[in-house]
Amino acid sequence: MNHKFKMLTAMLSIIVPVVSEAQERIILLNEGNWQADNGKITYFEDGKIVSNQWFRDVNGYKLGDTPNDIIAVNDNLIAIAINWSNIVQFITPDGKAVAATEDVPNNRKLASDGDNVYISSYGHECGIDGKYVEFTKGYVAKIDATTFKVTAACEVGYEPEGIAYYDGHLFVANTGGYAFQEDHEYETTVSIIDASTMTVTRTVDTGQINLYGKMSQSGKYLCINSPGDYYDVQAATIIFDCEAALGGKPDDECFTKLEYAATYNCVTDNGDFYAIGSRYSYYTGQYEFNYIVIDPAAAMEYGDAGVRDDFPGTVLSDIKKMSMPYGIYVNPYTGYIYATDAASFAEGGTLYQWSPEGKLLGKFGVYINPAHFLALKPDGYTGGVDDVVIDQPDTDSPIYNLQGIRITNPAPGQIYIQNGRKFKY
Repeated sequence: MNHKFKMLTAMLSIIVPVVSEAQERIILLNEGNWQADNGKITYFEDGKIVSNQWFRDVNGYKLGDTPNDIIAVNDNLIAIAINWSNIVQFITPDGKAVAATEDVPNNRKLASDGDNVYISSYGHECGIDGKYVEFTKGYVAKIDATTFKVTAACEVGYEPEGIAYYDGHLFVANTGGYAFQEDHEYETTVSIIDASTMTVTRTVDTGQINLYGKMSQSGKYLCINSPGDYYDVQAATIIFDCEAALGGKPDDECFTKLEYAATYNCVTDNGDFYAIGSRYSYYTGQYEFNYIVIDPAAAMEYGDAGVRDDFPGTVLSDIKKMSMPYGIYVNPYTGYIYATDAASFAEGGTLYQWSPEGKLLGKFGVYINPAHFLALKPDGYTGGVDDVVIDQPDTDSPIYNLQGIRITNPAPGQIYIQNGRKFKY
């Protein structure tokens, strides 16, 4: 090797960057202000905000008005419910818009079986095969994830909210949230839909009104919030056992009621639920907060004895310092913990990040009302999930990832949930 070639090689080794693999890849939906058409997506990667208007950067136009849910449909597709724009937006994991449907007005929350997207709606009409079908109450629509067309819809209760997919069925929390202005009462029920036929097979009455907001899923267990009526009916949390409901157990054996709020909740890396609960009273004009960790199996068996407050590290003390907590999330691939502070609801919020052990790693300025999270798969090594409950799965029961999405082809080395328990495949 001659001298000039050695010098060129040395120079190239200095100027050619080493491309590292991204580990933390978080999409955060900022709702913006209702009717202001200013919803935005924050893209966070490895300790930095890449963009607070990621959708617009990638696609050249706005996301829409009041995005209120986001899920991974499969490895190549993401769905976003944009409520006030009446749009279900589909993007790839790199942010590129691929399709959208306006056939589900007043859409709310999302679920998927990998081939179809299911979305709840407060509306009374739905576009199916070019025609509009009318409903007296609210409904759930089924969207084909390849054609992006609505193929069926099913009426449930008034103003349905949270929705989850388990063992071929959809579990839909009904709120009746417009009871204060429309001629109906608050709902207290969970509708169970056969996803293949899109028909209601059972309705479970929880006795708790206004089952409102995003529900979290840990295998067969759901965490459902109820804010009450903001006057005399107190907020509560419903832990719901999907298998018990599908197995025909009586209504009161399908759930347990906890005397806490779970306004913002998520599944953790070991199958528990984290919940930040806010109780608002029109009598006092004040919020009261609770911060809890729920073991769903223990809660089903022992009630409030399944609730504790042992958040890792400084997570709890940091959240208590926020002006207005607005979301909480655990990255299912790495165990890193996130929460958001909406402050005054009218200005930019803050994203907090903690290590799996609860060490605060940073605070990051984001947009208005940062609320809904989705983690993308890391490019390389994943860590942060150490304790595994079982070694081998049951071959007869469905498998879910830690985001509650059913998995038909589990990957070696990944952590999954089955029958409410965690295992490494």
